[in-house]
Amino acid sequence: MTHLTTKLALTALIGVGLVIGSHAEAAPKSGGVLNYVVGSKIPSYDGHVESTFGMIHPIRPFYSTLIRVNPSNPADPSDFVCDVCEGEVPKGEEGGTKFTFKIRKDVKFHDGTPMTAHDVKATMDKIVFPPKGVASNRKAFFRAVESITADNDYQVTFKLKFPTGTFIPALALPFNFIYAKKDLDAHGYQWHKKNINGTGPFKFVQHQKGSFVEGVKNPNYHFKGQPYLDGIKAISAPKLAVRVQAIRGDRAAIEFRGFPPKHRDDLVKALGDKITVQESDWNCVLMMTPNHKVKPFDDVRVRRALTLAIDRWGGSKYLSRIAIVKTVGGVVYPNHAFAATQEELVKLAGYSKDIKASRAQAKKLLKEAGVNLNFELHNRGVDQPYKVVGTWLIDQWKKGLGAKVKQRVQPSPPFYATLRKKKDFEVSIDFNCQSVINPIADITKFLSTAGNNYSQGGDAKADAIYAKLEKSADPKEQRALIRQYEKRVIDEAMVAAITLWWYKINPHRSYVKGWKIAPSHYLNQHLDNVWLEK
Repeated sequence: MTHLTTKLALTALIGVGLVIGSHAEAAPKSGGVLNYVVGSKIPSYDGHVESTFGMIHPIRPFYSTLIRVNPSNPADPSDFVCDVCEGEVPKGEEGGTKFTFKIRKDVKFHDGTPMTAHDVKATMDKIVFPPKGVASNRKAFFRAVESITADNDYQVTFKLKFPTGTFIPALALPFNFIYAKKDLDAHGYQWHKKNINGTGPFKFVQHQKGSFVEGVKNPNYHFKGQPYLDGIKAISAPKLAVRVQAIRGDRAAIEFRGFPPKHRDDLVKALGDKITVQESDWNCVLMMTPNHKVKPFDDVRVRRALTLAIDRWGGSKYLSRIAIVKTVGGVVYPNHAFAATQEELVKLAGYSKDIKASRAQAKKLLKEAGVNLNFELHNRGVDQPYKVVGTWLIDQWKKGLGAKVKQRVQPSPPFYATLRKKKDFEVSIDFNCQSVINPIADITKFLSTAGNNYSQGGDAKADAIYAKLEKSADPKEQRALIRQYEKRVIDEAMVAAITLWWYKINPHRSYVKGWKIAPSHYLNQHLDNVWLEK
């Protein structure tokens, strides 16, 4: 069903997928193991803490969520269906401030324990109201939630402080893994980082660190007849060339994140109709985040100089040929009605098409601050697009500012540890990669209180603007407030900078059926609808 509370935020055509080389699909067949490659390591198994595809792709199939994006129509960010709830997704009562979910009675955890409303409540309490010291990456998405109650064993009610169209999309986030209350009570809130007990279509078998994660069909899955696959194997392959060769040599059938254009073309040329390509715009953007508590980046003039020196328009033309980035945009997913137009963008620092003038302004700001830039860029050890974009940024700062910048690259686990715990960086590559397109929630990353704001800073004016935004029900007012917020966080206060938005290209073996591309590499990864025609 299409959820009506989100229609105000969805007036543009979003995430339309392009499929090349596909044919009408026959009835699904059961059997076989899907081998797929994953280009990042797993920091932990806990979906409530993590935000990386490196965790979602291998671990998501072991879990269920309360609701999810419709797997038959994942390109539509307003189409949500029940997973462990029953019937249709509720539309809301009491002016959109009360949502009651009936819970299925046929859901079991993989250890055989029946799942109830109490497990759903305990899960959502951990996400929405985490105890002090317990990380919850998407807590800010649920700012409107006042209370969560298990009315009985099979009914959960959410009460909101105010009506908001962001609530239902936030519930559909694929990171909201349902955990057993007994596991949380017995083992604490850190247990799921290293242990798996879900209700998903596949049961965890083993994780050979640095090699693969293996799962087997869950015979007690609550969607009868699914999954179609006998098992899954997520193969770790951090190097892009290895992932491409795995698909070319049929050692893996698909990579769910995305390949650059050249590798798509090479695979199509080599394999012909044995390869199918799905493409889509992508709700993901790399960012450049200065550490506000480290000099000279505590000075807004220095932070603004960094963004002013970047030629985004020229970079888009160059990088889109070699990387999975393409679109110049602001804080909102570019195809959305709430996104800045080009006319609005060029008025922001770092978006002018007169790069000479922008860089002259940047040099002037550095001179006023008395700073000669010489610093280290912290980056993630993932080729696409992290290292590509990082190298490009260093070149931009050298050309535009004469800056001397070194790059420190770390594998995913220590990369995240640096951002979240150690905070021992000067400037870091960062990201805002969301799943369900939900702009008002997605842009919370820049808030002072956001758990995924790694700048150690923020802006009080932007926080105040957002407080008005999340309570507004008028799309015109929402859009106007987003422009004010955007101006503060990526220009006047330069909390962090946007680089380029991504473009998703998924070449896969044509025998892989049932999987449909979404505008996010986090969505549609439960794999219960995938089957193999071979």
